[in-house]
Amino acid sequence: MTFYDEIGGHETFEKIVRVFYREVATDPVLRPMYPEEDLGPAQDRLRMFLEQYWGGPSVYGEQRGHPRLRMRHVPFHIDPDARDRWLAHMRTALDEAELSPLHDATFWDYLQRAAHSLVNTFEPSGVGPVQQAQIRPDLGLTS
Repeated sequence: MTFYDEIGGHETFEKIVRVFYREVATDPVLRPMYPEEDLGPAQDRLRMFLEQYWGGPSVYGEQRGHPRLRMRHVPFHIDPDARDRWLAHMRTALDEAELSPLHDATFWDYLQRAAHSLVNTFEPSGVGPVQQAQIRPDLGLTS
């Protein structure tokens, strides 16, 4: 049995990602990082990625190839403030999912490591990595 199965499969991941994006939608720092007017596509991508990572369906890889998380996030200004906001919203999502303590700790450990690895600038907001106008959708360089 995979971690994906142990925590409730698709329904649990759907809930975690839905709550996360509910929080992102009102965050003044993170919301502008999502170029789509509707957060639905980003929500689907994150859910598929997390499901695949934790042993669920491999739809993310089939549709988008290797995750290449650092490459896909280079165009975005991810400083410690953005990282901490992302983690705070993920913490809310995990809390609402009410996982067992062991599953929660395992999931949270991964999210913290992933978030820290994606910080790509220590410059103030508006200075740093490639600006929004330079994103290359043809290369899959979106969240």
